[in-house]
Amino acid sequence: MRIAVLGTGYVGLVSAACLAQGAHRVTCVDIDEAKVAMLCRGEVPIYEPELDKLIADGRRRKRLYFVSDAAAAVTGADIVFIAVGTPTRPSDGHADLSQVYTAVEGFVPFLKAGAIVVTKSTVPVGTGDTIECLIENIRPELDFEVASNPEFLRAGRAVQDFLRPDRVIIGAQRDLTAAHLTKLYCSVGIEQERILLTDRRSAELIKYAANGFLATKIAYINEVAELCEKVDARIGDVTRGIGLDARIGAQCLQPGPGFGGSCFPKDARALAKMGEDHEAPMRIIETVLASNEARKRSMARKVAAFCNGALRGKTIALLGLTFKADTDDMRDAVSIPLAQALTDAGSVLKAYDPVANARARALLPPKVQYCSSPDEAAKGADAIVVATEWQEFAELDFAKLRTVMRAPIIIDLRNFLNEEQVERSGFSYFGIGGRQRYAFETASPRRVTARPFWAKTSEMTDSDHLLLQRLAAAE
Repeated sequence: MRIAVLGTGYVGLVSAACLAQGAHRVTCVDIDEAKVAMLCRGEVPIYEPELDKLIADGRRRKRLYFVSDAAAAVTGADIVFIAVGTPTRPSDGHADLSQVYTAVEGFVPFLKAGAIVVTKSTVPVGTGDTIECLIENIRPELDFEVASNPEFLRAGRAVQDFLRPDRVIIGAQRDLTAAHLTKLYCSVGIEQERILLTDRRSAELIKYAANGFLATKIAYINEVAELCEKVDARIGDVTRGIGLDARIGAQCLQPGPGFGGSCFPKDARALAKMGEDHEAPMRIIETVLASNEARKRSMARKVAAFCNGALRGKTIALLGLTFKADTDDMRDAVSIPLAQALTDAGSVLKAYDPVANARARALLPPKVQYCSSPDEAAKGADAIVVATEWQEFAELDFAKLRTVMRAPIIIDLRNFLNEEQVERSGFSYFGIGGRQRYAFETASPRRVTARPFWAKTSEMTDSDHLLLQRLAAAE
């Protein structure tokens, strides 16, 4: 097939490079001529594992091309994928579809009869209908189809997610359109059993509903982690205990500083706005968004608490700036509000990220000092704050790191490091949700006597006293 992909961003590049593996001729188009020139030179503008190799392979085999002219990409194309950005509209929180509609108006004059237009961008329910009307108004004589094929690519694992997906969603109004798109995905090695066929509106909503649910799990476990710290419970044991329930599952139950990135925040906002517009309020999603924002703001207070309540004049080494590991995406990253709050509190902030130092300069406060290694960031620091779970940080020589610091404190906002290893190196370790060691991983059985949290108050009931008596008898 001849395929055109509109947009050379995260979704467009990954989709185009992967589709080219199926021996199709794929042409990516972008209005950013500098980016197109970079791609034609073999340079990749984003960091994503395996993507550079796929793009190089596609170009070498003459299956993958990059242009800035829509006519060159769309003329003769059997399928046109729309993969442009749909950011949050600042004025009201809705998805901004201006890039989508501009792209459609630009390529419609070159669309051939029988072509399939596919929205891969994340768009609100009913957008496919609008695109259909837009094309009909411009080319009323044209025979074409509009389908929805939302992406489910995780930053850092996008290539794997495309080629080995949990599912592929195809929303089409005609069986023949669905069959063509099914054939396309099977050509790159995806089993037909993983392809779910549905109508266009349902496909559009599936993407939002999925991201909204995952965001809810993250916000929920972060609140549970906060409770663990108050009641002296272990969040590691709690997440394992509830994750073993097949109805819940273990994914997205890792506590942290709040979710960010290009999908969850904007998609949750758009989902809430869709509910508002259609008089079907998404109260849970609205609460999730509020909870997540509060979570991000609370991280600076946690850092201050672990530093004895005072940050003024202290040097903080911030390790990890991207919203998650294995990507250079800084969108809605917790490092942004955290860095602002730490510098506002008077601390000296030294930052390091394996791939995103350059991107961070435009987003973090100007006072931030950027370092070329974790060792440089830690030199003279009063505390290290790990904000992103890069594997590089788990492999640090902590004993060596301790010798260059002013104070031996590590604050792990991802519960990512090995607590025992860090403490053996002479550090005080502080994670999220209380102590991280699991009760069943201790070297030998030991008796632990803990005072129930409600015993700290005078409001104990008769049942509470009876329980304490039974515990004492068991001892």
